[in-house]
Amino acid sequence: MKIFIAGASGVIGRLLLPQLVQAGHEVIGMTRKEEQRGAIEQTGAKSILADVFNREQMVDILTEIKPDVVIHQLTSLSQGSSAENARIRIEGTRNLVDAAKQAQVQKIIAQSISWAYEPGTTPATEETALDIHASMPRKTTINGVLSLEEAVKEIPAYVILRYGTLYGTATWYAKNGDTAKKVFNQEMKATDGVSSFVHVEDAANAALLALDWPTGTYNIVDDEPAKGKDWLPVYAQVIGAPAPDTQSGANSWERGASNHKAKNEIGWTLKHPTWRTGFLKS
Repeated sequence: MKIFIAGASGVIGRLLLPQLVQAGHEVIGMTRKEEQRGAIEQTGAKSILADVFNREQMVDILTEIKPDVVIHQLTSLSQGSSAENARIRIEGTRNLVDAAKQAQVQKIIAQSISWAYEPGTTPATEETALDIHASMPRKTTINGVLSLEEAVKEIPAYVILRYGTLYGTATWYAKNGDTAKKVFNQEMKATDGVSSFVHVEDAANAALLALDWPTGTYNIVDDEPAKGKDWLPVYAQVIGAPAPDTQSGANSWERGASNHKAKNEIGWTLKHPTWRTGFLKS
């Protein structure tokens, strides 16, 4: 297949590209940064320099390439701005989907998140409603997710991957990442809030496998949703940081997510089924 990846130089894209090439696909990776083109091409993929906010440019590119599948892995996380990340989910996705429709793309695979669900006391399933009544600043993130997912569903076949919190190489949880720095500085407290993680290798593998998955939305998380009081001390120990302070309480939406659908209905398997061992291999 001919596959176009938007966000090819991101933490998932850089792992996904060589897997797609090795699987025999013709891969075109898009990036906004000229300096990233070499790394994309070293995987055996073609590279293209483009800005997803330029609607006309996206239409021209996809109309010329005519890919069979578009993989949307675009995020804007380097500055830690929820507003900028929401913008790329809203405006960027709109431009990408409109261009894909004009190019008659038949399938799209898109990155979403698994912590956008409404408040609850058990891990959320894909049937759980998103947190549409969230207040600011969380509402900014929810609006971005809603817009992205609604746009993606306009393509004939779609797979929405609601990733858990990414950890592993080049993520915020890498030993030189932003989260690691906060833990070293004891700026994070271990709370009762529940998180679901997914190793970046498993996240990339899910995107590869999604080429053959049926249309639908899937939580891509590991097997063990966990309270901060459980996972944060383990993470701190692994990276050699001081033990974190603890604090009772949690946000009502910090409930984690269930991977039952992806595992039991599709047969997805994880290389890193739990953060307990995954942290050690990051």
